[in-house]
Amino acid sequence: MIDKKEFLLQSIIKAYIEHCEPIGSSQLKSMYDITYSPATIRGYFKKLGDEGFLAQEHVSSGRTPTTEALKQYWQTKLNFKLSYVDSKAIDYFSNEIGLSVFVQDQKSDTLVNLLNVENKYMILEFTSFAVTVKFSDALYRFLTDLVGLELAHIVNIAQQVGASEIYETVNQHLQNKDFHIYNTKEFFSLALNYNYDERSINDFLKGRVLDSIEEGLYFDGIVPQGYMAVCHNCKIEGIDTKMLVVGELSKDYEYFYNKINRF
Repeated sequence: MIDKKEFLLQSIIKAYIEHCEPIGSSQLKSMYDITYSPATIRGYFKKLGDEGFLAQEHVSSGRTPTTEALKQYWQTKLNFKLSYVDSKAIDYFSNEIGLSVFVQDQKSDTLVNLLNVENKYMILEFTSFAVTVKFSDALYRFLTDLVGLELAHIVNIAQQVGASEIYETVNQHLQNKDFHIYNTKEFFSLALNYNYDERSINDFLKGRVLDSIEEGLYFDGIVPQGYMAVCHNCKIEGIDTKMLVVGELSKDYEYFYNKINRF
């Protein structure tokens, strides 16, 4: 059972996300009809502040959740799988809430066979296409171990080990996937505010960022402090898709997912 302190922390985070303003003890009590007195709530607010979960700009002002508090909140709230997602809902609610959404169709191509052509060339046979690269013993042994893996995984592994010919050749097919961005303006605001370089911007705009991440929550690396990226494998209009949702930690992701997910 959730204790008082955790209950009040989750309540103030929820209130802050809904109203985007500091929340006072009396205000929180009236919002959710909390039975604790304002004095009791203030006492817990102080403890949560001492622990680094709440901040207070002025002595007389309300509290706001810290970045750490918001991270922990979303880690508990966004531990679900998406099923069928509505693209029109993504378009509408990403703009309403202020999120950028990147979606890319996921082809199920796998490496099914590897052929050695007289020690001069290798033919990589995927589910729906084939590519040819120059032969080398080391590369042939390396690729033999990759038979059965999906296209995106092979691209990632080739990039990590510096197999540039494999990466460039196979990645061309990966980049041919259908890709779409919802609320591009929001992403550009983020990129300009945090001085993203041209390469980082293009990683998002061309979908390359989706090739390098798996399902899960990301609080750093691909996004700046105070932002979050959420990656899902789901179906959009019945098509297998990888979706990346990017925005500030204080945005209402729970509302967004409830609106776009067709359970």
